[in-house]
Amino acid sequence: MGAQLRVYKRRIRSVTATKKITKAMEMIAASRVVKAQRKVRSSTPYAEELTRAVTAVGTGSDAKHPLTTEAENPTRVAVLLLTSDRGLAGAFNANAIKAAEQLTERLEREGKEVDTYIVGRRGLAHYNFRERTVVESFTGFTDEPSYADAKQVAAPLIEAIEKETADGGVDELHIVYTEFVSMMTQAAVDSRMLPLRLDEVVEEGASGKDEILPLYDFEPSAEDVLDALLPRYVESRIYNALLQSAASKHAATRRAMKSATDNAGELINTLSRLANAARQAEITQEISEIVGGAGALADANAGSDN
Repeated sequence: MGAQLRVYKRRIRSVTATKKITKAMEMIAASRVVKAQRKVRSSTPYAEELTRAVTAVGTGSDAKHPLTTEAENPTRVAVLLLTSDRGLAGAFNANAIKAAEQLTERLEREGKEVDTYIVGRRGLAHYNFRERTVVESFTGFTDEPSYADAKQVAAPLIEAIEKETADGGVDELHIVYTEFVSMMTQAAVDSRMLPLRLDEVVEEGASGKDEILPLYDFEPSAEDVLDALLPRYVESRIYNALLQSAASKHAATRRAMKSATDNAGELINTLSRLANAARQAEITQEISEIVGGAGALADANAGSDN
C-alpha cells in the first residue's frame, strides 16, 4: 500500500503543476481577447468608409475593372485560409481547415483549379503532412496581426488576380477565417472577396439603411481610382479577418484552458480520495498486524506459563 500511496501523491503533484500552467494560460488568453476585440472595433470605421467609397466608384461609373468584372468562365481561383501559429485552442484550427477543405471540394466540383494560400503554422502543417500544394504561406503574426501583415498577405493575392490565368493568375479570390461572434461562439466562414460583388457591397456599406451615395467626377478616370481603392479594400478585408481570427483564437484558448483547469481540479479531487483510501487501508493493515502480533505474543506467553 505504501507504494500505491506514493504513486497517487506523485500524480497529484504533477496534475497540480499542470493546473497552474493551464490557469495562467487561461488568464493570458482572457487579457489578449479583450485587446483583440478592441482592435476589431477600432478597424470597423475605416473598413466601412472604404467600402462606401468602393461602392460609390463601382456603381457610379461604367468602369470595367479586372477586380470588379467577373470572368465568363472562371477556371482558376485562390483560397486564403487563416489559422493560428499555436495550438491549445480546442477545435479552432480544425474547424477553419474543414471549412477550407469543403470550399475547395465545391470549387473543384465546379471545374475550377484551386491555389491555396495559408496563414498560420497549424494550417501549413496540416497541408504539408498530407502533401498538398501550398502556393504561399505566412506565419509568425497570428496572435497580434498588424496592418503591415495584412498588406504582406494581400500583395501576392492582388498580383495573382490582376494576372491572366494563362500567366499563372486567378479569376476569383476566396477567404476562409473564423468569425468572432462572442466569447463562447466562434464560427468558421468563407466568403468571396474578388471579383467584388457590388450589390453585396452596397448592402454591407449601407448597414441595412437607405443610403444616398455621393456623386463623383473622376480624374483621370474611374479605372485609376479603382486601381488605388480596391487593393486597399482587399487589405482592409484581410486585416479585419486576421483580427477576427486572432480574437476567436484567444477566446477558444481561454475556453479550452478553463476546461483543462476544471478537469485538472476534478482529477486532483479524485486522486486525493484514492490517496486517502489507500492511506486508510495502509493504517488498517498496520493496526491489524499490530493486533495480530499482540495476540500471537499473548498466546505464546500463555503457553510458556503452562
